[in-house]
Amino acid sequence: MKRGKLIGIGVGPGNTELLTVKAVKALQSVEVICAPRSASSKPSLALSIVQPVLDDRDDEYETLEPLFPMIEDKNALEGYWDDAAGVMAQKLEDGKNLAFITLGDPMVYSTFSYVCKRITAMDFDVEIIPGVTSFTGCAATAGIPIAEKDEIIVIVPKVDERLEKIMEYGDTFVIMKTSRHSEELEKIVAHDKRDKDVISVQNCSMKDEKVFKGFSKDKKYLSTTIVKFKDE
Repeated sequence: MKRGKLIGIGVGPGNTELLTVKAVKALQSVEVICAPRSASSKPSLALSIVQPVLDDRDDEYETLEPLFPMIEDKNALEGYWDDAAGVMAQKLEDGKNLAFITLGDPMVYSTFSYVCKRITAMDFDVEIIPGVTSFTGCAATAGIPIAEKDEIIVIVPKVDERLEKIMEYGDTFVIMKTSRHSEELEKIVAHDKRDKDVISVQNCSMKDEKVFKGFSKDKKYLSTTIVKFKDE
């Protein structure tokens, strides 16, 4: 029996219409959809994004929803990734093609990379379909170009002392999940005396999307802040 293929699909920041044509074609044909959840009590956001595409299918498919909790314990996380990869490998061994869906792009701050390494080590075929990243989606929503000419962009996944050390070397900083670190971020940005624009976007491309000047302070998880320094 021919083994199945793992397809990592970036589903974009939130709006189903931002799925690529290639992603839609894959979602319409695979036998298994893998949509990790951050908690057993929370539905998969990635699955909700692709659900309209899946609803248009006239055949049967299987859905896997492994738990990938938002924790810092690497040893514990390794166990969750191992378990998920094991279940996925069994489906692939049975000859089923499997799509692993993930917010944004599969190769940018995505849990897909962890299971992909495990599946690749088992010699299964892997295909990766890129998706619209949250930061490019936010820039489009806010109408702010994040790079012009030879400007340097810095993508920041976490606010800590590293950001302050490199702030002077970048022209545009895209800081993700800023609602958890807004006060610390505001202090770091204030230390740089260059003129700047600060734009925050919450729930990019979704129905409750919000764009505003300044820093995000109301604890929305999907919050991104763009800090763009002006030419002197």
